[in-house]
Amino acid sequence: MTATAPAAEATVRKSSPGTARGPRRRTGRLRRVGLPYLLLLPALLLELLVHLVPMVIGIVMSFKELTQFYIRDWSTAPWAGLDNYSVSVDLDAPVGKALLHSFLVTVAFTVLSVGLCWLIGTAAAVFMQDTFRGRGLLRALFLVPYALPVYAAVITWVFMFQHDNGLVNHVLHDQLGLTDKPSFWLIGDNSFVALLTVSVWKGWPFAFLIVMAGLQNIPRELYEAAALDGAGMVQQLRRITLPSLRPVNQVLVLVLFLWTFNDFNTPYVLFGKSAPEAADLISVHIYQASFVTWNFGTGSAMSVLLLLFLLVVTGIYLALTSRGRRTAQ
Repeated sequence: MTATAPAAEATVRKSSPGTARGPRRRTGRLRRVGLPYLLLLPALLLELLVHLVPMVIGIVMSFKELTQFYIRDWSTAPWAGLDNYSVSVDLDAPVGKALLHSFLVTVAFTVLSVGLCWLIGTAAAVFMQDTFRGRGLLRALFLVPYALPVYAAVITWVFMFQHDNGLVNHVLHDQLGLTDKPSFWLIGDNSFVALLTVSVWKGWPFAFLIVMAGLQNIPRELYEAAALDGAGMVQQLRRITLPSLRPVNQVLVLVLFLWTFNDFNTPYVLFGKSAPEAADLISVHIYQASFVTWNFGTGSAMSVLLLLFLLVVTGIYLALTSRGRRTAQ
């Protein structure tokens, strides 16, 4: 018994350093795992400060009767309850009718702009897959509208759409003779066409860039095998290119939809504070309801309704696309 006691003590001494290293290893592992989150914490806090706090304030303002009389201290404005929302959705009242018209114009504008951006971008990306002289230069030129600052690009289009000395009327009327007289592009019904043109010109390079990146992941062997089987370019596009680009296109369409539906810079720079009725997008309409008529409560209610609409549409879109992916698998 006396001989076994020192052996047991020696065994305890040998095992004690291992037990001490155990907590140290766990602490080091926790540090390595938690370090990335710790580094992301300042950016996350700033992101919440920039987006979440104004969103909460806007929601609170939508329940207040906030006008120019309370602008110095908006917290003292009386509560309006759901009155701002009821006024916004009352289709028999002028405010509700104007908001519905702006919403319908925005939906039509978004559908056409997103569809044309995707179509032109995809066609250009597929065309750029072939090797030819000057392809790099042409790619760079395609990205110029996307690389230009929004204000500089839209102001250039403002000068081009001028009635008397604009380039668009000079080409269409003076040189090609397609119109009987110079058209007004920044007022009247033609303002919708002008807005759509600028939006597509500015947005399709982004679709081109995303689709072109997605095409790089499609193996060339698939096209070679399809060509050996006698598949033409249209069949390769239908059977190989578009199915392979489905995940990319799902994200691309959603991003373009959100950007276009919320676009404020393009119509504001193109038309100013008061957009024509044919190009009255909902972003500019909410700006007018808030900062032109000084009814910030109603404008905040419209913004909340717009946020809810975009959340519902995004949720439905993501549910449908995820179901489509599961069905395809």
